[in-house]
Amino acid sequence: MTLSAAGLRPEALRLGFIGTGRLATTLARSMAQCGLAVTMVANRSPDAARQLAQAIAGCKSATPQEVAAGCDLIFITTIDGAIAATADGLAWRADSAVVHCSGVTEVSVLAKPAQDGALTGGFHPLQSFGTVEAALRSLPGCTITIEAPAALDALLSQIAIRLQCRVNHLPPGARARYHASAGYASQFVHVLLREASQVWQSWGASEEDAVAALLPLLRGTLASLQSAGLAGGLPGPVSRGDIDSVARHVAALSALDPALLALYQLLCARSIPLGLERGGINAAQAARLRVLLGA
Repeated sequence: MTLSAAGLRPEALRLGFIGTGRLATTLARSMAQCGLAVTMVANRSPDAARQLAQAIAGCKSATPQEVAAGCDLIFITTIDGAIAATADGLAWRADSAVVHCSGVTEVSVLAKPAQDGALTGGFHPLQSFGTVEAALRSLPGCTITIEAPAALDALLSQIAIRLQCRVNHLPPGARARYHASAGYASQFVHVLLREASQVWQSWGASEEDAVAALLPLLRGTLASLQSAGLAGGLPGPVSRGDIDSVARHVAALSALDPALLALYQLLCARSIPLGLERGGINAAQAARLRVLLGA
């Protein structure tokens, strides 16, 4: 079945994966569960490919070239640094589509499939893949970012919707900005909790104590954000114009660690526009806060 003959019906296509890590395993199993035909998977470790193939009815392990020749829609799910070499090293069918699942890598690295006549694009789930089982639970409801020409975009969007995901369309050249933005809601949360745990350790508490105490606070913050929005759900002293509390924070952190203070001042200063938007502070309070924070 070719892409044109399928009439952009994803259930009529043979899907293949080159690379069988946690992201690929999550996507392949999820796609199979929603009625799509995942027919071949390949990996540099044949045992890893066989393990994934055995988990999906009608799927077999294969070589990368067999996937390229025998599938209509191929997902390259190797590590980012291997995407270009994988694409360059294979012969691709002109009636197929080849997409990678990297958030930061430009679609232009798929030059060889495009030269061979295949449609090319990007299909990136904006989600963490710490473990396959956790990712299988969290995939529905997440956003999948698609960058592709119109026909392939429509096909990939259908697949994302079948996975119960939201769709974000990305223009060429924006992937690095897009991927960097994800860090604010992902790895930087870990950094912020580590910074907070260092404050806790100043009075003898452990990192484990800090995380156990702060995680429920983080969950409550996320719930507030979801219900009231970025500005409306903003907590903390900046949101209500409590300048005295901010001054006490600045004094305490200044005595503890100048680096902690610098990060606190930066984050507080970036909170001021949200506080103004929320209506919790006025222009005069914002000006006083900026002076206090060295902004």
